[in-house]
Amino acid sequence: MTTTNDDAIGRWLAASLDAPADAWAAWREGSHAMLPAGVRFDAVRLPVELVHAAADSVHATVAEHLTAALDGPVICDPARWYYALVPARTSETWTSGLARCLGFGTWLGVPRPDLTEHALLHWSTPMNAPGALCAPTAVAALAERGHEHLIPPADQEFPRP
Repeated sequence: MTTTNDDAIGRWLAASLDAPADAWAAWREGSHAMLPAGVRFDAVRLPVELVHAAADSVHATVAEHLTAALDGPVICDPARWYYALVPARTSETWTSGLARCLGFGTWLGVPRPDLTEHALLHWSTPMNAPGALCAPTAVAALAERGHEHLIPPADQEFPRP
């Protein structure tokens, strides 16, 4: 069930296309529309393993952790990636080597604004309002936290067999 807020978010997202009606048609026919990065938003692509490692915390679910850590929209492709939506042009200054920032010239499958169920492609944390995006520094910190959980420090001793 879509809400007035979902409609406003959909209009904001669809406006990244020259023909916004194309996004609405794609959302009606399926679960996602292909939208260009670099117009309204960029997207930081995070490996599932990195996000799950970062979320190994007091939160009950990955979505709860992402909501607390990023306070912004994150798309989940459960097989491989999470995509944190950040302001357009973030890719021009992105420095983290742990995740790739997709900007102008790339396209992203974007779920209907109301699709939060565990579908193939869904919002792990939905957009709260048109233009409400993740802070790039928070996304970089999340990636670093996940990396720290996955890779032990270089000075850590391992038990000998």
